[in-house]
Amino acid sequence: MIVLGIETSCDDTSAAVLENGSNILSNVIADQTATHSKYGGVVPELAGRCHIESIDLVITNALKQSKKKINDIDLVAVTVGPGLVSSLLVGLNTAKALAFSLQKPLIGVNHLEGHLLAIFLQEEVEFPYIALTVSGGHTDIYRVDDFGSYKILGRTRDDAAGESFDKVAKMLDLGYPGGPIIEKRAKLGDPLKHQFPRAFLEKDSLDFSFSGLKTSVRNIISKRAIGNLTNLSDNDIAAGFQEAVIDVLVNKLFLACKKENLNRIVVTGGVAANEALRNAVAAKAGLQGFKCYFPNAVLCTDNAAMIACAGYYKNKYKPPSIADTLYLDASANLKL
Repeated sequence: MIVLGIETSCDDTSAAVLENGSNILSNVIADQTATHSKYGGVVPELAGRCHIESIDLVITNALKQSKKKINDIDLVAVTVGPGLVSSLLVGLNTAKALAFSLQKPLIGVNHLEGHLLAIFLQEEVEFPYIALTVSGGHTDIYRVDDFGSYKILGRTRDDAAGESFDKVAKMLDLGYPGGPIIEKRAKLGDPLKHQFPRAFLEKDSLDFSFSGLKTSVRNIISKRAIGNLTNLSDNDIAAGFQEAVIDVLVNKLFLACKKENLNRIVVTGGVAANEALRNAVAAKAGLQGFKCYFPNAVLCTDNAAMIACAGYYKNKYKPPSIADTLYLDASANLKL
């Protein structure tokens, strides 16, 4: 089966052609960093406009790289949420038009399900497993029992981890997107120069909270600006902040494993590309004899290959009806 995946949930326009659920024939991504960097974050109206300008070319390039024709497509899979509605609608309406003109089935995919299954583009992971999905908009822990069978164990109560990286980078005037910048600066800093707080919430809670950490960073930057803490560099702040985030993520992840009595871990989402996070999870997993899996960096970010993968398995176990295609709609706060 040949699946065309389309992803436009936020600020990446992506199209991919996938064969039989795992063979990536193409995975084209057009990012909007240049457009949004001057604002220090994603501007929804501009994101939607950029998707409109890019999507036809991205799909054309995906087909060209895959050496497939549009008529070779057996199924169209598209992200329907969660995300920015102005962005989601561009991908959804394009997918509807293609599916209608080709008389092919169309299946809507939850963006988070794409992240949870992205690892299957690289290797088979035995069910069940614990998945930490950590990205710009989401920080969630799931128990994954099978394709289509997911249980939420914990989620952020305020800021997501990736969002916090962006905001701290903006506070330090380091640029956008913040994740890669903070990671790079943290390698040059000393996390012991200042110990930022860890929000573990109630005993045994698997929820996250990063708003207090973000406020703590702002207070330290303000104190430094008035002459206190002059020996604390941007790199030191980045290192201390990153260590605080990773400490909580790893602690909650392994607590979830203990609660669910599972020893298989998948870490996915944009922040999962962070080398320090990968190393911390892998080190603790090694000590406890756990198996841990990480998608390649390009599959951690928003991409259409993971959407095509999720669409393939959804279609395999529950093919969409014509009504599903006709009434498919976007949802900014779609639950999994």
